[in-house]
Amino acid sequence: MSARYAMAAALLWFALPVQAELWGYVDAQGTAHLATRQIDGAYNLVLGSAEAGHGRVPGKQDSSRHLLTWLEIAPEVKSVQPYLREAAALTGVDMALLKAVITVESGYKRDAVSPRGAIGLMQITPAAATRYASLSERLRPVEERLLDPRINVLTGARMLADLIKRFGRIDAALAAWNAGEGAVRRAGGVVPPYDETQAHVHLVLELYWVLLQHSMPARAQHLSIHSDKP
Repeated sequence: MSARYAMAAALLWFALPVQAELWGYVDAQGTAHLATRQIDGAYNLVLGSAEAGHGRVPGKQDSSRHLLTWLEIAPEVKSVQPYLREAAALTGVDMALLKAVITVESGYKRDAVSPRGAIGLMQITPAAATRYASLSERLRPVEERLLDPRINVLTGARMLADLIKRFGRIDAALAAWNAGEGAVRRAGGVVPPYDETQAHVHLVLELYWVLLQHSMPARAQHLSIHSDKP
């Protein structure tokens, strides 16, 4: 089984009580604006639905096509594609998963800086960047290299590959990315009961599934999510 289909199969074990939503629009300059709520009238529902049931992936709805179109034609997305291919080849992390993380984390804004100090496309903290940097990368100041899209993507892919290996499942790895490894360990190796973390993981996985469907339509038509809770 390839890494892509193994990751897709891992989603079958994933369930969250939070029904996350992703809202967005593309402005006249071709820039996508994304948020987890409808900030104003320009924002349309891209992924998720308040009425959607937990037994299906709401990302299959038609509104996701707008985001998929943007992810295919936007210059800022196209410019990152070579780095995504390189990172996927070096680490084994699926390109679609990397693309989903970047979309949710930064909306492909390479100079994005969060209030918590996470930097660049994949919103990586300086501490994490130092931990996952190569020897040559460490010769540059950490903030400078995280604003370099290639280094940011490579660093993030190394980190995500390590987290997937540590926790053995994609949802837990994404939760560790968002809330820290300690939080996932304290939760018993699963997504901890934090609304922000659960919503973040759900969004990334929904978008990842939509991207997988888009890239392999003949093989991926449905996804059933089963909870291990009674």
